[in-house]
Amino acid sequence: MNRTAIDPITRIEGHMRLEVEHTDNMVHDAWSTGTMFRGIELILPGRDPREAWVIAQRACGVCTHVHAIASVRAMEDALGITIPPNARIVRNLLSGSQFVHDHVIHFYHLHALDWVDVTSALSADPAATAQLCARTNIGWPNNSAAYFGEVRTRIQKFLDSGQPGLFGGGYWGHPAYTLPPESNLLLLAHYLEALEWQREFIRVHAILGGKNPHPQTYAVGGMALTLAPDAPSGINTAALIQLERLLTTGKDFVDKVLVPDVGLLAAHYKTTWAVLGVGPGNLLSYGDFPEDDTGPGSFFLPRGRITGRRLDTVLPVDQTAIAETVARSWYTYTEGDATLKHPSAGETRPNYTGPQPPYESITSVKYSWLKAPRYQGEVYEVGPLARLAVAYAASGGAVREAVDRFLTGAGLRPTDLFSTLGRVAARAIETQLLAARLLIWLRSLRENMAQGDLRVANNGKWDPATWPPTADGWGATEAPRGALGHWVRLSDRTIAAYQLVVPTTWNGSPRDAEGKRGAWEEALIATPLADPERPVEVLRTLHSFDPCMACAVHVHDPSNGASVTVRVG
Repeated sequence: MNRTAIDPITRIEGHMRLEVEHTDNMVHDAWSTGTMFRGIELILPGRDPREAWVIAQRACGVCTHVHAIASVRAMEDALGITIPPNARIVRNLLSGSQFVHDHVIHFYHLHALDWVDVTSALSADPAATAQLCARTNIGWPNNSAAYFGEVRTRIQKFLDSGQPGLFGGGYWGHPAYTLPPESNLLLLAHYLEALEWQREFIRVHAILGGKNPHPQTYAVGGMALTLAPDAPSGINTAALIQLERLLTTGKDFVDKVLVPDVGLLAAHYKTTWAVLGVGPGNLLSYGDFPEDDTGPGSFFLPRGRITGRRLDTVLPVDQTAIAETVARSWYTYTEGDATLKHPSAGETRPNYTGPQPPYESITSVKYSWLKAPRYQGEVYEVGPLARLAVAYAASGGAVREAVDRFLTGAGLRPTDLFSTLGRVAARAIETQLLAARLLIWLRSLRENMAQGDLRVANNGKWDPATWPPTADGWGATEAPRGALGHWVRLSDRTIAAYQLVVPTTWNGSPRDAEGKRGAWEEALIATPLADPERPVEVLRTLHSFDPCMACAVHVHDPSNGASVTVRVG
């Protein structure tokens, strides 16, 4: 047996190490290591529940608002608060626009270079690339031979500069890169366009949230912003017009660039990558985007589970069936590290026993700062594939139509979704569905405002004097990377305990007490390696999950544990 370690993994959020064991150029085992301690749960106890979301969303500067919404929902669940319809719509707009923004960035800037050979693009014929663009990206204006010639020249100058940046660390020329030069040039051109597009599109968060990252307009009970059609500031008529423009141009990019590009890639690589990276076959989605106040039944993306890679049955989700073990994690539990503990009774007690990096090999029983979440003791995958598969099986309608249309165009079957390529496709299809839905939610907000409904908050329980002495709450959302849950326990009107189970903890968990691998450890089994010294195939599957180690593990200074104080003025 041979071992190859990738440390650190790049083009992800946070710090991670991956080690694979392989023989005859085939992966037989894998170990995923989160290399920084997570400590958000130790910061929140003792604080005012109304400010928890401000702190919790600092878990990550890329996922931005998702921890904020999970936190306020946890408090609202604990205190029995129902938010007004306008607050629900604004939250959907913030969340949905975050998904669209995040998914576009993920495909082009974090994942595309696993499939696209930069140096191959330099030999592309700009005229042939323009013809390809006209066939695939129908209606997109940047489609001339002159344009693609200019892009090719820009890339050549960049590589010749001696400072190629992220292009300098690629495995260019690797035999796993098989796209034709013109496809490589097309996708690189759209890589550059996406950089400009995302900068403009995320203004949605600035309008509705005050800033990005970390929007500032959330509040327990609703949203802390003003709906005022005729006022000079707040969400007025001018802001609504700007939001419509941003969402419309965003949808145009998704429809004409992102989805066709992913379809082009999927059709080319389907023979191999629609059968690799399968994972555990169990999928879990909390669901999200409520369209009325009746609960999970109103979610645009429904709640549910799929087991055994079956797309004909959706099982319910009971959050009380979730538990975490630290049998292979650098923590300790009072009742024993193999214990499965529900997050409401969870502990965050760091107990580092592993080797200091750089690791020579994963030999210790414990090897990661990530815990191991399980549902009824089983390994589950979360993320775009889980959401789309549950929606496909549960509701049909627009979701099923969008999935079938994409799969038919790429020459894939529904069962091919359970793969590395399936995750890439699911993310693109979900982006298209949400980009269209955002305009519907905006229309609903505009209609409510026109009818004089300007309420965005329920302040009836803002005063702690109205709270019960103790209360427990669960706040669930779907982050772009998957199911996110916050659990809170209130006592004497302050936070007594707080736990997060984030998407990357689900997908990137180490083994549990029974030796079951985490989702992406399992997905890497049987991955071929054309060149073990340049394991781009491993990166393809790993990046298809879009790891966010920043959410899963956080920086801690064991020497003093002190925070940083910054004085201004």
